[in-house]
Amino acid sequence: MRDNLILRVTARILIPIIILFALYVQFHGDYSPGGGFQAGVIFSSAILLYALAFGLDTAAKVVPNQALIATASLGVLLYAGTGVVSLFFGGEFLNYSLLADEPTTGQHIGIIIIELGVGLTVAAIMLLIFFTFARRILN
Repeated sequence: MRDNLILRVTARILIPIIILFALYVQFHGDYSPGGGFQAGVIFSSAILLYALAFGLDTAAKVVPNQALIATASLGVLLYAGTGVVSLFFGGEFLNYSLLADEPTTGQHIGIIIIELGVGLTVAAIMLLIFFTFARRILN
């Protein structure tokens, strides 16, 4: 499959578009359907396409396991950290209203941070699962 020129050229064209669409879904998710989970899955599909077109070893060099583990951890920390910050401001866990002077602005900021944390975690975990199973099948 690595010698398939059409697949490689098509992947080079589609991967940036898929990543751009993932960013759109991520940051437009509070206005319309979408959000962190969907964006994480879409983003990970771009890396999956890269692995299918250019090989598993090449993809593993682009996104090593240590980077994926760190990204998943960062996503969880963003999510939980937003809740803890809400507690420090005297509210309930994940009460976004306290994150800014105006409650609506605080809710908007909070949901963006939460969805970013979810997106990072989902993308990293999906890729970790893919690389784990792909390595076991190929070995």
